[in-house]
Order: sequence, then C-alpha cells, then structure tokens
Amino acid sequence: MSVLRPRDVIDHVTDITPDFLATRGLSGLLIDLDNTLVPYGSYADEEAAGIIRWARDLQQLGTGLYLLSNATSRRAAYWLERLEFNGVGLAGKPNPRAFRRALASLHLAPRQVGMVGDQLFTDVLGGNLAGLHTILVRPLKGNALPHTRAARHLERLVLRRYGHDWRT
Repeated sequence: MSVLRPRDVIDHVTDITPDFLATRGLSGLLIDLDNTLVPYGSYADEEAAGIIRWARDLQQLGTGLYLLSNATSRRAAYWLERLEFNGVGLAGKPNPRAFRRALASLHLAPRQVGMVGDQLFTDVLGGNLAGLHTILVRPLKGNALPHTRAARHLERLVLRRYGHDWRT
C-alpha cells in the first residue's frame, strides 16, 4: 500500500457513523481541524453545531476522539473547548511522533484508530506511517493557506491515480 493512499475516501466527516467504525474495527479517531471539522479560519460556532453533536454522539457510544491539528495552539484550544475532547494544535503532522502521542492519549493501538483529514501530505501520509486506518475527507472549503493550495494540485494527481477525481 502506498503511504499516500487513504483506506477510505468520504465526502464529509459526519459520514463516519457507528456502523462505519464497527465494520472497520475502529474504536477511536484522530481528527484534523481545518477543512475537516470546520472551514479553515472559521470561529463561527453556528457552523459547527452539527459537528459538535456528531462528536458528542460518537463519544457517548464509546468512541475515543482526539484533535490532531497543525493549526495554531490558540485556534485548536478554541475548538477543543467547544468539542469537549482532547487534542493539540501545532502537531507537526506528518511526523509520526504526533500520532504516537495521540494514540497514547486514547490508550488504543494503531489498528484500532482512524486518522481523518483533508490532506494527503499531512493526514494520510502521517496516519499511514503510524499504522492507522486513514480516512480522507473532501475539504470543506478552498480557502486554505498558499502552501496548502499548491499541495492540492499534487493531491489531485495522486488521487486520480487511485481512482478519485475530486475538484478541491
């Protein structure tokens, strides 16, 4: 398996249901923030009401959640307070060390955890290197940083190779 190939490709993070997790043997998720849970740069709580409900529902069913974001610590803390689960900003993805720390926090083995994110070169690469079940989600918005916009062009080429032709 290529380190850039996601195990699953979905349209929205809320496509991850208890059945989705059960069929893949997953008990926990590491989740990216920007353009995965909320639009990049957003601080609008009303945009996140559905995501907050989704996260709480999964947690009530026993799913461990951990935010693993390269966003600033301040931004991550803002959303962690609302999401009510643990995590970090400035994680340093795709460095596998960030993923190992998150796994330790959840007290789960890599095979039990999915990495959910919108970027191949941080979320999928890091998750695959750490032995996680990688789940690529369609980016919520195209309003990313300049280096992310450049990476999106390369991502499209890789995704096409694996049979996905997203317009991001």
